[in-house]
Amino acid sequence: MTTSSAFHDHRFGLFVHWGLYAIKGWHEQETWRWPLGRKDYEAYLPQFNPQLFDPEAWLDMVEATGMDYVVFTTKHCDGFCNWDSAHTEFKITNTPYGEDVLASLAAACERRNIPLGLYYSIPDMNHPAYPHADHPYEFAEPQEGDQPDLKAYIAYVRAQAEELLTRYGKVHSWWWDANVMKYEDEGFHDFLRSLQPEILINNRGFGKGDFGTPERDWDESVNNLDHFEEPTEACQSIGLYSWGWKSDEDFYSDWHLQSSIAKILAKGGNYLLNVGPLADGRFDEQDQVLLSRLGSWYHQVKEAFEGTQTCTGLSDNGEILLTRRENTLYAILNQPPVTNAVRLRPLDALPRSATLLNNGQDVECLVNRLPGYGPMVKAEPVLRLRKLPVNDLAGQVLVIRMDFAEGDLPEAFSQTQGEEREFSADA
Repeated sequence: MTTSSAFHDHRFGLFVHWGLYAIKGWHEQETWRWPLGRKDYEAYLPQFNPQLFDPEAWLDMVEATGMDYVVFTTKHCDGFCNWDSAHTEFKITNTPYGEDVLASLAAACERRNIPLGLYYSIPDMNHPAYPHADHPYEFAEPQEGDQPDLKAYIAYVRAQAEELLTRYGKVHSWWWDANVMKYEDEGFHDFLRSLQPEILINNRGFGKGDFGTPERDWDESVNNLDHFEEPTEACQSIGLYSWGWKSDEDFYSDWHLQSSIAKILAKGGNYLLNVGPLADGRFDEQDQVLLSRLGSWYHQVKEAFEGTQTCTGLSDNGEILLTRRENTLYAILNQPPVTNAVRLRPLDALPRSATLLNNGQDVECLVNRLPGYGPMVKAEPVLRLRKLPVNDLAGQVLVIRMDFAEGDLPEAFSQTQGEEREFSADA
């Protein structure tokens, strides 16, 4: 891997699934899930004309949401290519639109210094050499006119990867997907790095890769970790069913998305949130409103996640996550709060100040002995954050910033005895 620091330079990104499947607005795997025959799907090609595609508008939305990088689907399992590939006719430049959208997006990202990653599906339901064998994202068997040939197909992938990594400027990451045929070739990653030495490669391709990719809420192990031991980029879409635009999507609640983002970032991972544009190139107005609300929250609390260290183990309170930057500690309530207070046992140091980042209000802090809030709990001094507006802000993940005097945080783990101390502005 290049370096873990390079991976963590960018924490929150936009995933974009876009292609012919936006015409029907059902699912990006329409050819497999519906299923739809190859000829029927190819009939979408002359219908795709995204005249309202504006990469600057996309990147405006990225920045407004608080994101700082983009991963774009160059080719999904349908085989449609969002760039002017010399190795297939099934591509964006053979639609009525006729323009290379990847070239436009890459140029805009370069102008605005926004890193661009490229998604590439290993299965290809349009290529005649792909060896269909009834795996997910494949046909049950080769289609009429196909000549299955794994070696020839891998040569096609290699040729397309060379196009993508030599014609569109610096590429931040390479996002493989769906190696359902279990093909392995670590040398392929060496080839990618020979073209882009600093590229980061995920773990869904022909080898281990540089970073893990837990998807949606399917990987329960994520919930059981205090922190990620390996570079990890979780991915999630804004709706339940599809990654491409869906006309009647069931959207995740604001709180669920905030909690998901907070959980991953606080544990040291990166987060890739997906939105699928309409067939005309715009983002759906409802999607934009959702991202606007999410951005309002994230801009208020992002200091807890950017440039901080995971330190959830500093407290035994399993209802919260903790991050730290020098003498500043952040408490992140990524689970529904049971009470309007947070206890940070065994911490027993009083911060100089405490602020609820969501609205800027001061938070009342006490270090005192409690009579016990569980069985067999000794009454030892504990830092307590009180009177949080958990009902007024019930739709938000709350984040509390605590600023300590130098040296107070390390000393907070001693079993110091003493009277109750109450927070004041000059404590």
